[in-house]
Amino acid sequence: MSDLPASADGLLERVSAITPLIAENAVNAEQQGKPVDEVISALEATGIFKAFVPKRYGGYELDNHTFIDLGIEVSKACTSTGWVTTFYMEHNWMLAQFPVAAQDEIFGAQPYILAPASISPTGAAEKVEGGYIINGRWGWGTGSAHGDWAILNGIVQTEGMPDPRLFITPIDQITIDDNWDAAGMQGTGSNDMIAENLFIPEARSESLLSMAVGRGSGTEANNNSRYKHPMAAFLSLTAAIPGLGAARRALEVFQERLGGRAIYGTLTKQAERQSAQVLLGNAAVRTDTGELILRAVADQIEQWGNSVEPCPPEERARLRLQIGHAVQIFREVVQDLMKASGAGAHMRSHPMQRLLRDVNTLSCHTVFDLDIGGENYGRIMLGMDPASPV
Repeated sequence: MSDLPASADGLLERVSAITPLIAENAVNAEQQGKPVDEVISALEATGIFKAFVPKRYGGYELDNHTFIDLGIEVSKACTSTGWVTTFYMEHNWMLAQFPVAAQDEIFGAQPYILAPASISPTGAAEKVEGGYIINGRWGWGTGSAHGDWAILNGIVQTEGMPDPRLFITPIDQITIDDNWDAAGMQGTGSNDMIAENLFIPEARSESLLSMAVGRGSGTEANNNSRYKHPMAAFLSLTAAIPGLGAARRALEVFQERLGGRAIYGTLTKQAERQSAQVLLGNAAVRTDTGELILRAVADQIEQWGNSVEPCPPEERARLRLQIGHAVQIFREVVQDLMKASGAGAHMRSHPMQRLLRDVNTLSCHTVFDLDIGGENYGRIMLGMDPASPV
């Protein structure tokens, strides 16, 4: 892939140019339960997956606002493909946290990784000479269909204390269980990943606790503050961007539909009805408001990257909760637009029904759970420890 663009200049335009191809294949992605090969190849050719690869390996080290812009563009064409794209981008940021030896080995051999990743604590790891032996099954392996590496969470028991660590391995060393069958986001191909007595060299492991605050052992070598972002907030932003893209596309679809849809039993176009006008205006501004939240969080993440001190738990909990509220806005916008779109919008041939199913499924990601997020932030505000990791 030596012919990839060396610079991020024009990246958004390159991605915009292939969005018709992405949109044309949205149905195919859903039907086959994974992104379409041609679409992934086209995305690769734009250089988008170099977004968070360190510059010393030829990457772009993009800012968070450009990340949002790129994610919206892809997600408007296909929410599932947008989800895979933003996570593929973010997982290169994760690799940049690993020891320098792992970065040299992997980024030194290829311009980026396409890696499903799971930070769910469903794996176990044992320290052995030269590395670790890991076992487990991890769900939600987004991007597993086109992956070349996989990032897995394993808990190491150190003197009776749990030590959560992430491990990176070539994807052909694990088993992909083709079991993804979901009501929405079906095109992500988020299959289970299984490892059985898999040896991972020491250099391909990193402390999850260090990565949580953007202080992985390989961070300093990259000499850029964006690798010091608080990970949970950055992950939440990664997952929220496709929701924003879905809401933006739903607005476009609804507005186009208004002009041609007559109210049953009348000759009045829906666009002439005050109720439709009110709904459209409010939905547009609510979507803008959700985007403002994401961009404000993106700025705060950048600020914490520039800070000498790592982002504290209270801030990490607050940022995650703010993003959760933004995603709730996006979901409600799509739901409200769908309710006003008539029965025809529920036909499989209509894009609105897929947008609704995708955003409903997307919004159930654990990082957007307002009960969990609210409890954690409230507990910290009251001087208590969070109920779950932040």
